[in-house]
Amino acid sequence: MFDDLSKRLGSALGRFRSKGLLTEANIDEGLRDVRTALLEADVSLSVVQKLMQSIGEKAVGAELIKSVRPEQQVVKIVHDELLAIMGAADSEIRFEKSGPTIIMMCGLQGSGKTTTVGKLAKMLSERYNRRPLLVAADLQRPAAIEQLKVLGQQVGVPVHAEDGVTDPVKVCQNSLVAANRLDRDTIILDTAGRLHIDDDLMDQLRQIEKRLKPHVVFFVCDAMTGQDAVNSADAFNNALDLNGVILTKLDGDARGGAALSIRHVTGVPIKFVGKGEKLDKLEAFDPARVVSQMLGMGDIVSLVEEAQRHISEEEALRQQERMAKGKFDLNDFRNQIIQMKKMGPVKDLLGKIPGMNQMAGQLDGMDADREVRRIQGIIDSMTPSERSNPALLDISRRRRVAAGAGVEPADVSSLIKQFEGMAAFIKQMSQMSMMDRIRMITGMGKGGMMNPAAMLGGMKGSTGKRLSPKEKEKLRKDREKAERKKRRDMKENRGGTSAP
Repeated sequence: MFDDLSKRLGSALGRFRSKGLLTEANIDEGLRDVRTALLEADVSLSVVQKLMQSIGEKAVGAELIKSVRPEQQVVKIVHDELLAIMGAADSEIRFEKSGPTIIMMCGLQGSGKTTTVGKLAKMLSERYNRRPLLVAADLQRPAAIEQLKVLGQQVGVPVHAEDGVTDPVKVCQNSLVAANRLDRDTIILDTAGRLHIDDDLMDQLRQIEKRLKPHVVFFVCDAMTGQDAVNSADAFNNALDLNGVILTKLDGDARGGAALSIRHVTGVPIKFVGKGEKLDKLEAFDPARVVSQMLGMGDIVSLVEEAQRHISEEEALRQQERMAKGKFDLNDFRNQIIQMKKMGPVKDLLGKIPGMNQMAGQLDGMDADREVRRIQGIIDSMTPSERSNPALLDISRRRRVAAGAGVEPADVSSLIKQFEGMAAFIKQMSQMSMMDRIRMITGMGKGGMMNPAAMLGGMKGSTGKRLSPKEKEKLRKDREKAERKKRRDMKENRGGTSAP
């Protein structure tokens, strides 16, 4: 999420690193790069202009703090201004005290509207203890009704549909009777979409709004369409009385411009965001988290919530006790792999940890989740005693494990070597305070000292094929180049000039 924008902003803000102090001249120079990064991420021109003006004014007039480097101070100013543009978090849904609450969903075809209807129904049932009824009012798209019925079965929510009826307004009106008969307290209308905005679509939606008088109107739009999503939201807001926007496909190659622009352009808050096809992947939109991700600060709150959702309290306490004692074997590693797979893609998890966004970039071009499964396969091929004591794995045992996992013996050796380094690292961390652990991990991530690609891929490519001598030599040179850059960055960080 926001990988592209995060990288661009990180590069632009990094130009302040070499400045000894902030002046109007070098602020203008640096902010030109920030402006370019925002425009290339499809942020609306009016939003960029307002941001640049307010950031420039505050940066030039900022009282510099001796203990904070110039680029850190600019990041803080940019963070605050981005947050101001996006407004406060607002994921509230006001339910009616008597009678069913009617929620109208609208949007263009291909935006993920019908899937979002299913996600919203699941969220309302589980988090708000509501009893939704889904209404199949999209009579334009072939198979839309059948899709909604399938989603209703998956989330355990009834669907009101009328085969052969061509008037969506009538279907919506009849759903009120069905809701009372089925004792449903929330009605979600899945209205028709179009490939583009036209008069027929808007007239139909206005008729539904006029007859049903929905209490909540959500516009669903595809974040990957960038500026087009903003223009569509503006058009729908002019035609209907929107209460909020739901952004979909934020797990894809979304540039982030839509999230920054919609609130400013339309005045309508982004209520929820969809991140994946699974029906539990609808989350409340939190501007503070989004801005932190855009600036490469991670999203540790979301990571903790994912962990709480998928890891039992007993298991978490057991692992915590073992790690506190410096104990960590391949059984523990295997358990963590299984839990990590439940929480989502590896790259997404790394991106949520402060300072680890650069590490996530090291996985570009690699099927990280496939490599995780390969690692688990190697561990599963070991006996319980071998997992508890990897020192038992001599050459003959490694050959047996490799044969069982369908890999080369060298892959088993590489995994054990990487694991030994990880176990030593965890033992070292077990003797630190929590704050020292966070500082250590964040510092290693920013300095490039942790390389997940090495752990996941070893000396193999993402396809699992052995590297040729020429490819190994290129990989060695790339690593040496990265190591030199890391040393330069660490030297700059130690000797960087603080602002007076």
